[in-house]
Amino acid sequence: MSEYDAHPTAERDTAHKEPGRDRPQPAAGEQHAVQEDNGAQVSTDVTAAAAPEAAIPELVIISGMSGAGRSTAAKCLEDLGWFVVDNLPPALIPTMVELGARSQGNVARIAVVVDVRGRRFFDNLRESLADLDTRGVTRRIVFLESSDEALVRRFESVRRPHPLQGDGRIVDGIAAERELLRELRGDADLVIDTSSLNVHELRAKMDAQFAGEEEPELRATVMSFGFKYGLPVDADLVADMRFLPNPHWVPELRPYSGLNEEVAAYVFNQPGAKEFLDRYAELLRLIAAGYRREGKRYVTIAIGCTGGKHRSVAMSEKLAARLAAEGVETVVVHRDMGRE
Repeated sequence: MSEYDAHPTAERDTAHKEPGRDRPQPAAGEQHAVQEDNGAQVSTDVTAAAAPEAAIPELVIISGMSGAGRSTAAKCLEDLGWFVVDNLPPALIPTMVELGARSQGNVARIAVVVDVRGRRFFDNLRESLADLDTRGVTRRIVFLESSDEALVRRFESVRRPHPLQGDGRIVDGIAAERELLRELRGDADLVIDTSSLNVHELRAKMDAQFAGEEEPELRATVMSFGFKYGLPVDADLVADMRFLPNPHWVPELRPYSGLNEEVAAYVFNQPGAKEFLDRYAELLRLIAAGYRREGKRYVTIAIGCTGGKHRSVAMSEKLAARLAAEGVETVVVHRDMGRE
């Protein structure tokens, strides 16, 4: 109820007679010169004042047989920049799309993993899909399929029961789930049989469908560290800069870090420093191409020296600049700088 609905008709008429309130309002898309009470002319643009419509995000629903690779497919879309929600109740899918539409373009693509474990969940999914269709939401259903033999082998390898087997056998749970999902499989836009696929091959199929013509992006973290503080546990590649003279033993350089221009110049004037940078960058170029082919999207490159203050910091900065120049999204982290 508005403030005018709360007043009698006479009071609403009085309220409308406030100065300037009884003038006709311009139609949408028109510009008018409106004279204010003080005689000034003010140009109004109704179109410019109108709020832009919320952009409805693109939606992918990932479902299918338990053990067929739903999590791998979801992680692939997440690496491609999709906003992924795992095990969202089907009834909440329209709400998720609405929240994405309110994000002002920050959530343009949403992937939802739906785990249909019961008849009521399936009915909710069907109702949600009908709701999305009436709203004009662009949505696709990806269904992960696999043979009974492959699913039994996967469940036995991880020694876990099928979620629907109850007191029965694994094959009983698979049969129950297959029957429950039969209609959804028929409505799927993309069915992927993972019976003979490994993780990398499944990711390649998802990339082919959703990455478009763009090459999968690789993101690199270049981390300097000190060996005396231990190796980084998340490092994929480790390089040791202790083959270079240590600026720590140069009194005028000791207080500074590898971010200092004089320290960096000292490091790269040493025999082998520039050659290492050139050859290691070339090696990383080769490794990066292989990572992309294998579906690996993130790599952490650790560069170490004794204390993580001088040589590793200077080399990390130069190496990160090389990678960024070649189109690799790069973040530099100096793990141990300042710990001495």
